[in-house]
Amino acid sequence: MDAGAKNTGSITDEEVSVIRDTWKPVFKVKEETGVAVLVRFFTNTPSAKQYFDHIRDIQDPEEMRKNAQLKKNAVDTMTSLNMMVENLHDGDKVKGFFHQLGESHALQFKVDPSYFKIMSDVILEVLFETFPQVFSAASVKGAWSKLMNIMCSELNKVYTAVGWKSIKNSA
Repeated sequence: MDAGAKNTGSITDEEVSVIRDTWKPVFKVKEETGVAVLVRFFTNTPSAKQYFDHIRDIQDPEEMRKNAQLKKNAVDTMTSLNMMVENLHDGDKVKGFFHQLGESHALQFKVDPSYFKIMSDVILEVLFETFPQVFSAASVKGAWSKLMNIMCSELNKVYTAVGWKSIKNSA
């Protein structure tokens, strides 16, 4: 994948194969995995709940897990990741995906881009813990870490391109 990720390197064909193969069992249980990711994200980073009216005041992780809107967001998150994984061979399509995701989160949802790195770290933690039989090899962890770094880098480029000014900088 060349997706314009010159600073972080590109993903090799071998890494694309590893990512796709290891993604299959994850996507089979997309709701459960996505819920685990979001609950951990919101539990570890409560400030991120400010962007989600439906869970803003929920403190209990079990209550979050049962929330229908969180489940929908979880499936949407995993479906977006699936789109990225399935199109790694097509740099233009992936770049378009990053552009759309970054633009909507910057302009429509006004999400601080620092949350992408936190979310990508949580995604990796959950995948490595939940699917140890698939995600234990160093080569698998390396490929996924590289993909998440590229994703964060590309999303930050979109934020810059749309003229994002953080709340801290504009105060």
